[in-house]
Amino acid sequence: MACKCGGRGGFYYSMNAEASFDRDSRKTRNSLLRNVSAIRIFRSGFFRSKWRSVAGNHRILSMDAREKSRSTILKSSKDKRVPIFVMMPVDTIAVDASGSPRIRKIKALTVSLKALKLAGVHGIGVEVWWGIVERFSPFDYNWSLYEELFKLISDSGLKLHVALSFHSNIHSSNGKGGVSLPLWILEIGDVNKDIYYRDRHGFSNNDYLTLGVDQVPLLSGRTALQCYEDFMLSFINKFESLIGSVIEEISIGLGPSGELRYPAHPFGDGRWKFPGIGEFQCYDKYMMEDLKMAACRIGKPQWGDKGPQNAGCYNSLPSGVPFFEEGQESFISDYGRFFLEWYSGRLICHADAILAKAAKILKRYQENDQTSVMLVAKIGGIYWWYQTVSHPAELTAGYYNTALRDGYDPVLSVLSRHGAALHIP
Repeated sequence: MACKCGGRGGFYYSMNAEASFDRDSRKTRNSLLRNVSAIRIFRSGFFRSKWRSVAGNHRILSMDAREKSRSTILKSSKDKRVPIFVMMPVDTIAVDASGSPRIRKIKALTVSLKALKLAGVHGIGVEVWWGIVERFSPFDYNWSLYEELFKLISDSGLKLHVALSFHSNIHSSNGKGGVSLPLWILEIGDVNKDIYYRDRHGFSNNDYLTLGVDQVPLLSGRTALQCYEDFMLSFINKFESLIGSVIEEISIGLGPSGELRYPAHPFGDGRWKFPGIGEFQCYDKYMMEDLKMAACRIGKPQWGDKGPQNAGCYNSLPSGVPFFEEGQESFISDYGRFFLEWYSGRLICHADAILAKAAKILKRYQENDQTSVMLVAKIGGIYWWYQTVSHPAELTAGYYNTALRDGYDPVLSVLSRHGAALHIP
């Protein structure tokens, strides 16, 4: 669901999943979560979050008081209609045996789109894959598949939520022919695996580029940020005539599954199983170099040699893992706070840099009501172990959120600054 008060954000359902809402399962799920009020983002750029006290006499670190004082409470919108968006099946665009992308089952898809329109659906969510469009070589953008797909959707009278996807879904596609990163990126990765996130054992996957290469020109002379920006510019130039009229929302991919997070819980390659706490993903050489510089700046060069060595493994539970308990070498120690501030801070800077470029590209469209389009960013729904003090699954994913610290304020402040709506899975 993309939440933006006063905007056109709607609910999202999947075309290839049953909408099964079991009352008992909802009660079980809700029992795992604290009663935290919804966080709203407003067009004015400020938001408000209220937390039930969970820290006793401890102070929860939160937004700057000056920004909170300017927060806004929206009037009731219970009478407003909420547009429904349905996600396109993940395998709608697949890579065939010859290595060429294609749209699957076009006739069946056309019938489905017309049925959805008759059912009152407002629009369709479509993932636009970097690995499809710029597949074979740098700057060689081929939008033909999406031109065809967007026309099918538009001709059915439906609107579009477009998710610009800079990740791969190979490991989560269950063998249904997922989409990789661009082939020329994979060739670079075959020579230099440090362009991907790594865990402390040296394992990596090619689902998403490490944020360590955001500013390093390793990708045929470009940085990762330049690659993302060039892709966004090419998309806007190609589909400018649809902006605001057919394309109402544009989501910018910020990490694995399009979410702003580290791949701390890799699904599909056998390393992690729910509800494991996951592992920190900062061991590629570019992030380690940044960690060393950060440690030297505060006069603690020994803290930059490696990440926490007492943080368990992917499938550990919080109990008995020293870093996620209270002690001299835990998350509340001086070293623990330093590392988590650096680890989460690098993720926030990554989002800030990409969203700044996206907002700049879309600025001229936002100034015209006829072409106004909603900018959207997605965060991960890391809910397990939320009842613990340390919130270990959130920490490894990059959210410095604990019972003593509000880690989502700085994340949402970045979205707010760039006028982006929040997409919560």
